[in-house]
Amino acid sequence: MARRGFFAELQHQSRVAARERERAEREAVQRHYAAVRQAEEAKKASERAQNQIAKAADSERKRLEKEAREAHLAEMEAVILERNEKLEQIYAEIDSLLASTLAVDDYVDLNTLRIEVTQPPFDRTDLEVPIPQPTHIPDPIKPVLVLPTPPSGLASFFGKKKYAEALANAQWAHEQALNEWHSVCRDVVTRRQNAKDTRARDEERRLDTLRVERERYAQECAERESEAAVNNRRLDELITNLGYGTTDAIQEYISIVLSNSVYPDQFQVIHEFEFDPSTAELRLRVLVPGPCDIPAIKSYKYTKAADEITSTTLSQKECRDRYTGAIHQVALRSFHEVFESDRRGLIKTISLEVGTNTIDPATGQQTYVPFVIAAAERETFLAFDLSAVVPALTLARLGAAVSKNPYSLVAADRSGVRRS
Repeated sequence: MARRGFFAELQHQSRVAARERERAEREAVQRHYAAVRQAEEAKKASERAQNQIAKAADSERKRLEKEAREAHLAEMEAVILERNEKLEQIYAEIDSLLASTLAVDDYVDLNTLRIEVTQPPFDRTDLEVPIPQPTHIPDPIKPVLVLPTPPSGLASFFGKKKYAEALANAQWAHEQALNEWHSVCRDVVTRRQNAKDTRARDEERRLDTLRVERERYAQECAERESEAAVNNRRLDELITNLGYGTTDAIQEYISIVLSNSVYPDQFQVIHEFEFDPSTAELRLRVLVPGPCDIPAIKSYKYTKAADEITSTTLSQKECRDRYTGAIHQVALRSFHEVFESDRRGLIKTISLEVGTNTIDPATGQQTYVPFVIAAAERETFLAFDLSAVVPALTLARLGAAVSKNPYSLVAADRSGVRRS
């Protein structure tokens, strides 16, 4: 039988993401956050009390121990509240498998699956910035000859020799400074050239890397465009073939429709189907989780004396009724989603099975157990108002073979199924 195709997988992932967003919004309701805040505050209060006990004097120990017990009790009650709310949400989702799809139009406009490429920005814009010019190295200051002051008066007669020595020393020092200055000037020229050469090499490397990265980015953009073009051509072919009513196109479309049918995490299903063009009949099998995969906890409670969280179990009847009701809802939901989505009426009848894969306790081997075996004609089924039906009675009206006890893995009787 056919399984999920390419476009169906895209649609399925989209619906799963949408469901997760809706779930996040539901969990943002005030009661949930109040419970979380209460748990956090109680936990912090408990920790504070424990820390205070360790530091407190004996005279205050009893009071602080009492406060710690009260804080711990509040923390446990908040945890219980949160767990029970989560449990209620799980059961509400399972109990409303049919109602949750009735407000949704199951028709899929295939043009909405067309891929429009939005290219990401170039991720190496850092390479578009030129390497900065090297920091300017200033010229060294040229030394200036500073001559001693010539003597005057009697000093000009008696100090000639000393002045001559000072003059010679000043000239010699100036020549030394000039030599050093010329050396520094040559070094500055060399450093400037080295910095210029280094910058040129770095700039060349930048430009080479930028060219490579732009080629890589252009190739990735081209690949995205090409992939989108291929997918859109496939979509055009699907739309065209569906217009002609080809078998493969019908099966692909039904795959997309059923991929839109997102079930709760605690009740995941798998669809297998095959379309027979000679009879315009869709043979559909829906695999549901086994009864052991469905929670059987009624509620959580905190036992103060034992300081532990325990749970109470649903009665056998409650578990059986919930699981049986879910099976019946899945059957009607499957009929509804396919017939409603098929606006052109290409599928005239649906032959349906709802069952589960389980381990046969007699053989220890994997086996399939059918719970509902039914068939429905399009016009007959679409006349039903599913918002007001009792699923078990609707299946009886369709002449379905229904398990007397799906929770105990009792199979439906395959014989005598009539078509409505």
